[in-house]
Amino acid sequence: MFEISLGVARGIDYLHRGCHMKILHFDTKPHNILLDKNFDPKISDFGLAKLYSRDDSVVTLTAARRTMGYMAPELFYKNIGRVSHKADIYSFGMLLMEMAGKMKTLNPFADSLSQIYFPSWIYDQFNEGEDLEIRDATEEDTRMTKKMIVVALWCIEMNPVDRPSMNKVLEMLEGDADLVLMPPKPFLIRFEENKDDEINISPSEALILSGDTIDYIS
Repeated sequence: MFEISLGVARGIDYLHRGCHMKILHFDTKPHNILLDKNFDPKISDFGLAKLYSRDDSVVTLTAARRTMGYMAPELFYKNIGRVSHKADIYSFGMLLMEMAGKMKTLNPFADSLSQIYFPSWIYDQFNEGEDLEIRDATEEDTRMTKKMIVVALWCIEMNPVDRPSMNKVLEMLEGDADLVLMPPKPFLIRFEENKDDEINISPSEALILSGDTIDYIS
């Protein structure tokens, strides 16, 4: 799982920095990561991808029709920040979190909000000094998994400016796990999706949760 995550990160980094034009994928999710016979990952489905000059730091999109759970919040709530390559970073972070946790990031059948939003729940576990419980895992496996989760938490920072670039993500994944510091606690935005797959956010539904506080967005 760790090697697959590294391969995906290298692929996204190549799209962002290795081509003559910057390629933003905008739909990174498990279904779009293919594995060959050696389990080397290949990023697929460029139907929503966009080409931009490598000098462009901000991009313009006319619609936010992406996959819920992996879509960066700035794609449907413009006050959070401008759309850029950091949207791919967010999607990768949610993918990485799911790979490391081996569970769906959003669990609608959970009993509490902290369990519904897995990144927030796992952040609290780490913050309270709780160890990861991975069946039949070595100490190194546990350290690797924790590193993947902490890097994922950095990738899903609400403000795009706070997310690392993909080459920085690679540095953290390839580096010493003990040198990867915990980011601020992730936020949760609640939203609804209507039958036409358009994002519908009202002031009563658009909530940002941070710790024990709830702020309504007007």
